[in-house]
Amino acid sequence: MLKYLFRIFIVTLTFLMTLSSYPQKDTHAASSFTRYSMGGGWYFKVYVPSSYNGNAVPLMVMLHGCTQDADDFAAGTRMNQLAESKNFIVVYPEMNRTYNSYDCWNWFYDYNQHRNGGEAAIIDSMIDYVKSNYNISSKGYAAGISAGGYMTSIMGATYPEHIIAIGIHSGGMYNAADSAVAGTNTMYYGSATNPDSAGYEAAVEMDKSALQRVPTIIFHGSQDGTVYIENAWQAKTQWAQTNDYADDRNNNNSVDANYDVKQTGTTNGYSWEKYVYNDSAGRSLIQLWKVNGLGHAWSGGSSSGSYTDANGPQATNVMWDFFLGH
Repeated sequence: MLKYLFRIFIVTLTFLMTLSSYPQKDTHAASSFTRYSMGGGWYFKVYVPSSYNGNAVPLMVMLHGCTQDADDFAAGTRMNQLAESKNFIVVYPEMNRTYNSYDCWNWFYDYNQHRNGGEAAIIDSMIDYVKSNYNISSKGYAAGISAGGYMTSIMGATYPEHIIAIGIHSGGMYNAADSAVAGTNTMYYGSATNPDSAGYEAAVEMDKSALQRVPTIIFHGSQDGTVYIENAWQAKTQWAQTNDYADDRNNNNSVDANYDVKQTGTTNGYSWEKYVYNDSAGRSLIQLWKVNGLGHAWSGGSSSGSYTDANGPQATNVMWDFFLGH
């Protein structure tokens, strides 16, 4: 118990240090990929496309997986290249190795799953920096892989005023675990937490700022041996339940966990199944892409980064198109 309280104290202290050592206003030219220190061992990188001219643009938050950093994740997903062609800014928060020797986001600790504390608050302070130094529209999105995928679910629930849609790749649902041991078991077998209950908890957390629907797109490989694909189905159910509450504050299946449309196809050597979940008005709100043959890797990624597979649909482009549709 004392060790748990000490970790909360250290993370909170780090967050306060973050606020006191806020980076100075950016002076870099457009088409830059710049690293900033928040103090206390916390860093992030920002990509600004050459077409940025001060007019309002969307913001994309990219949360890496274990053993990765901003450069690795950017190279593997090719998100910066897409930002260059579509004119949006990308921020890549980096995990502090002081708190996880494998650079994993500690999504499995309760103190990181709530607003105004822990790693969620630190990531949001990085978002605040970008918003205070660039003209960002109301369109803010987040996507992540593995530990970053779980953390993406947390950001969607804790800071919906900044994150209006999310992409979960090889990750899982909000409130999936409450300890490191439970986190490992969740990865291998799926969460012991009921996804419907987690959906309600996410709505309660979201309601601390703004209870609203969060369009969600999920990618997962059928052969993922690191994060079992059951986590994808649980994330789908959790976000369907959260969005059901967000619709009208009632659990009345206004967003149903049963898919409305199923599509299949083959892209770059891998077949896939796409499940679409609509709201009561028939609008697509959740998508789940099961990529057959894909392991624990970013679908359609570049070999320039780790945990990628060139085969399969290009998750980067598919996610962006989904986000723009909302």
